[in-house]
Amino acid sequence: MNEADVFTRIGATLIERRNASPESSYVAKLYARGPDSILKKIGEEAAELIMASKDGQPDPIVCEASDVVFHVMALLAFHGLSFDDVRRELARREGTSGIAEKQARQPQ
Repeated sequence: MNEADVFTRIGATLIERRNASPESSYVAKLYARGPDSILKKIGEEAAELIMASKDGQPDPIVCEASDVVFHVMALLAFHGLSFDDVRRELARREGTSGIAEKQARQPQ
């Protein structure tokens, strides 16, 4: 399988799981519990990523970062969004100072 398409494939699976039985799918179970369950899981995975990063071992960092990204993708799909929406936003911001971009989002 092409690694470059993994986000597309996972995104399609996440959307497909919106109609799956919570008894047969981890993602469907998250969706059935609502966005708070997904947000809680993102928080847990982010904390695990922080701890892995503090330990400094590459493999656990990659594993925990993958868990965070997966659960963020699940949250996006829950809201009818995809990783492509995030890609477009990052492309829009590319080449712009982070300070300037954040200021542009502030109410005037």
